[in-house]
Amino acid sequence: MTARGTAILGGGALGLTLAYRLAAAGERVEVIEREREAGGLAAGFRLDADGPWLEKFYHHIFGTDTALVALIQELGLADRLFWGTPNSSILIGGKPYELAGNVGAMLALTPLPLRDRLRMGAAGAFLKVLPDPGVLEGQTAAAWLRRWMGPRAYDVIWEPQLRGKFGMYAGKVAMPWMWARVHYRTSALGYLRGGFQQLYEALARGITAHGEGGVIRLGTEVRAVSRAADGTFRVATSSGVGSFSRVVSTLPSRLTFKLVEGLPADFRARYDWGSAFGAHCLILALDRPVLRDVYWLSIADAGYPFLAAVEHTNYIPAAEYGGRHLLYLGNYLPMDHPTMRAAPDDVLQSYLPGLRRLNPDFSPQWITQRWGFAAPYAQPIVTTEYKDHIPPHETPLPGFYMANMFQVYPQDRGQNYSIKLANELAARLVAQAEKDA
Repeated sequence: MTARGTAILGGGALGLTLAYRLAAAGERVEVIEREREAGGLAAGFRLDADGPWLEKFYHHIFGTDTALVALIQELGLADRLFWGTPNSSILIGGKPYELAGNVGAMLALTPLPLRDRLRMGAAGAFLKVLPDPGVLEGQTAAAWLRRWMGPRAYDVIWEPQLRGKFGMYAGKVAMPWMWARVHYRTSALGYLRGGFQQLYEALARGITAHGEGGVIRLGTEVRAVSRAADGTFRVATSSGVGSFSRVVSTLPSRLTFKLVEGLPADFRARYDWGSAFGAHCLILALDRPVLRDVYWLSIADAGYPFLAAVEHTNYIPAAEYGGRHLLYLGNYLPMDHPTMRAAPDDVLQSYLPGLRRLNPDFSPQWITQRWGFAAPYAQPIVTTEYKDHIPPHETPLPGFYMANMFQVYPQDRGQNYSIKLANELAARLVAQAEKDA
């Protein structure tokens, strides 16, 4: 069996960008992706046979996402990149309050006394200007926010959101993670009109444009990876076995350790670590809006079966989707949670009371279509010990590398950070190959 270049496990933003860079540098690459479309967590689906793409899990980008914007421009998609400032709000006591990040919005947060509003604004401004989260290491978001923004602000604003995202781990989440949420986010949001899937289709075309030097295998599941006596790697998949001189796994660390043989016990003990939740989205197409003028609504009120309601068409006009009003109802859940396996109709039934709370006029008759999607390992649980367990790219198996969301700390996910990591790793691998040549 002849070894063939680099196998890249996973065809998300990271894997595709890495393959695109390596193929452009003249290397032979093969991307192996379980799903039938490229893009990973950012992948989309078509609303109609020849219509626009829509993301399975809601996505937008920020003005600080420079690596992603540069790639969009590089691939000739800049004319489709739209920037806007939609209404992002938090639901408190049944009322949405805008989180615009300005003084006016802060003063309008009347569920908090004025003193607490000013205190929260001052602490938020500090996080915005703090250039590095090093001084926050070892602290939990819960403790820091309580101390500097006040117990009332924490209880009303922050604790419900942390609990909604991290469940029982809410009190253990690391403050550098929260710093990244505040520091890098902008009120201006970007979206690739027609769907981000266009970016991943363009990357796929760029990879395969190199003929036999670039291959993408979709709908192909990796079963096992082992290193042969001659130093090459055997990658067993649902469609056969391939031999490669180098392997890069962009799969979650926990999944990588399940698949790869021969990693030393001490390496596994340190880096086969941590917990993650899965992502679930129920997407509804409706004949009218539910949230009226709000795009993003974080739920701070108790009793809702979802943590966020995102009305995509309060940002990108419904006219671009054949008049459909598109609403995402999102959750992060333990991967064994029943909702992760439930049929969309069953999930919808359980969500109807929450929808009626959001809009008392809501009727199920408004719904014209619905889709449900679930993905494992979508939300790493970023505790204070997290940083000590971030694996290096280079592993004790020469020629085997790891590159995944666990390594973008203090971020935990995001197209931009996956692309940035891919660019950096590609440069390193190309330089190493040139040195070895």
